Amino acid sequence: MLTNQRYYAAMTSTESAQAPAPVPLKKRLIAIWSLWSWGNATVSAVMVTFVFGTYIADAVGPGGQGTQYLTTANTIAGLIIALTAPVIGQRADNGGRRRRWLVINTMIVIALVAACFFVKPDQAYLVLGVTLMATMTLFDEFANLNYNSMITDISDSERMGRVSGIGWGSGYLGGIVILAIVYFGLVAGEPPHMFGLGEDEMVNVRAVALVAAAWFLIFSLPLLLTPMKTADQRVVEEKVSILESYRRLIGLVIGLWAEDRNTFWFLVSSAIYRDGLSAVFTYGAILGVTVFGFTTSDILLFGIAGNVAAAAGAFIGGWFDDRVGPRRVIATCVTALIITAAILYFLDVQRSIGPLVLTPQTAFWIFGLLLCVFVGPAQSSSRAFLARLAPPSRAGELFGLYATAGRSVSFLTPGLIALLLFTAGGDDKAIIIGVVVILTAGLATLALVHNPTGPAKMREHRILRGS
Repeated sequence: MLTNQRYYAAMTSTESAQAPAPVPLKKRLIAIWSLWSWGNATVSAVMVTFVFGTYIADAVGPGGQGTQYLTTANTIAGLIIALTAPVIGQRADNGGRRRRWLVINTMIVIALVAACFFVKPDQAYLVLGVTLMATMTLFDEFANLNYNSMITDISDSERMGRVSGIGWGSGYLGGIVILAIVYFGLVAGEPPHMFGLGEDEMVNVRAVALVAAAWFLIFSLPLLLTPMKTADQRVVEEKVSILESYRRLIGLVIGLWAEDRNTFWFLVSSAIYRDGLSAVFTYGAILGVTVFGFTTSDILLFGIAGNVAAAAGAFIGGWFDDRVGPRRVIATCVTALIITAAILYFLDVQRSIGPLVLTPQTAFWIFGLLLCVFVGPAQSSSRAFLARLAPPSRAGELFGLYATAGRSVSFLTPGLIALLLFTAGGDDKAIIIGVVVILTAGLATLALVHNPTGPAKMREHRILRGS
């Protein structure tokens, strides 16, 4: 089993003048770990963003009611995640239950996705629809928490960048493929659709949920059915109450501030700039339509191309991550995002650059895709950064704290954009300013962070088997 401790021990050993050759990575484990991400992408790409979230907003709760209900439900789910994720991760780490909880949470998500088939285009189904969607988001966050922590079991610190990049890029590509399948097979065009479905009660759109659930199930099974000994299985922990788990969480945060400021500031910085990274995709479609004159079909094509660009960036960024360190990759990408977004701000009208005439649509294709290229490696290297910090037996707990940090500041970008839109009289270009400000704040706090040089100093509560 490859662990952070083995890597750091090799790097710091004074008994040998030369570090031992790295243990070959188990490519099969990396492949099946990445397949889970390929399948899980259906949750964000199909269910949340492009198909089912839109179906609930337009067909189940028209007139803005669906959007209002869905936003409220997702806010509640986000609050639950912020309050519980570190403790969920901590308790999953105890006694080697990380893999078990990945299986449980994955199956719950698949069941919730499939259940969305029963949400008919009738306002009577609105509460059911938003409840299923928000609960799906909640358990998907818990599943990803366990999934992300498993990177410490399949890679060492020296090669975590490329492994994280492969997993993240696989997620982007999987989302593109399943989105194309359900869109062209079930949504677009005239009936009969895939499986001979018509459009009565929008059964073709509702069937997207069944296809999405089957997709996730098929590609998650290789990881879920593969026996794996994870680092948390070396840990013996007495059963503790929920209250004690929260007490330990508070102690962990205080301990990081007192003993490991690098980890503390990375959690703060990454929470801020990740909020800006999310906004690139969240508000990109809005900008494309309202500012740069894209049609709905143009945006769909851009979304597919953008995910390809982000996947390519994640693959390439992982290679650089292992060579120059995750901090430099993150800082470079965030800086490039700020510069690219600033350039895009001034290209909403036709401009001449020497002999070239740059239309707003062409500008958005060029610089919008460039934004996507840099988002991929920034996200992937952030996970690799934290994975290098995570003691393998407590990775779930630290990734849970990572999720909580992100959720705790998730209001920053939407709040700032709302304020800027109000002061700008509704000019959607203010969205770009908001994203730039948040990314700049994240980059500024990243100046307090250096590349990880060893596991985070997490105050120990566990009794380990053996030495």
